[in-house]
Amino acid sequence: MRPVIDIRNVHRIFESEAGCAHILHNVSLAVDPGEFVAITGPSGSGKSTLMNILGCLDKPTAGDYYLQGLNVAELDDDELTEVRALSIGFVFQSFNLLPRLSVIENVMLPLAYTNVPCSQREMRAVHALQAVTLPVDHWDHRISELSGGQMQRVAIARALVNDPPIILADEPTGNLDSATGALVMETFHKLQERGKTIILITHDPGIAAEADRAVTIRDGRIHDGAYIPHTPRTLRSAVDSLPMISASANPPKGVVA
Repeated sequence: MRPVIDIRNVHRIFESEAGCAHILHNVSLAVDPGEFVAITGPSGSGKSTLMNILGCLDKPTAGDYYLQGLNVAELDDDELTEVRALSIGFVFQSFNLLPRLSVIENVMLPLAYTNVPCSQREMRAVHALQAVTLPVDHWDHRISELSGGQMQRVAIARALVNDPPIILADEPTGNLDSATGALVMETFHKLQERGKTIILITHDPGIAAEADRAVTIRDGRIHDGAYIPHTPRTLRSAVDSLPMISASANPPKGVVA
């Protein structure tokens, strides 16, 4: 099974008058379709820089990034815009919703940058809001009339409105209390059940523990003690099912212990 996200030996260096800042160092990561991966690490570790590269908002200084088999470095600006619009849904800690618009208008907004006919946009927004289980009587509310958890579910619905295969979430529970955060995480789990690939940045180890696996970044490097190397799920299951062999057991004939 080909990874939906595959970054290989990625570096990101920012240049300024003060000098060069080497933010990411030789980072490699592969994510299977339908997998839920958490990226953790302290502030300044490079999490957001990596997320920007994964979301095609930035390009690596060196290394390769393959998104659904496409070499991102070979895409022009128009192609990158199309990839961001159709393949990736973004969810942010600060919601990034427009207060002057209603809930359903906010969810419909990404469709303005696609070829979806106006007659179909509201129906797509309805389906997205239904997917995050926001009550119907909230759909015509202004954003200022919603709770933090409701705002985040609207933000997730907006990320879903184009039905992208990949969801990138940057600290989606960071501004929420624990109970509300749990409801948001339940929404992500339901999306994974529908086949979405989810990559979530968090500093909360409890949130990271809900993912299929957690990848820790420190000082721009994948931390060896926490990084689980990519192995297709089917192979992982097969390996896990192998019988344990004692180190003191006699090896099969012809095999040197």
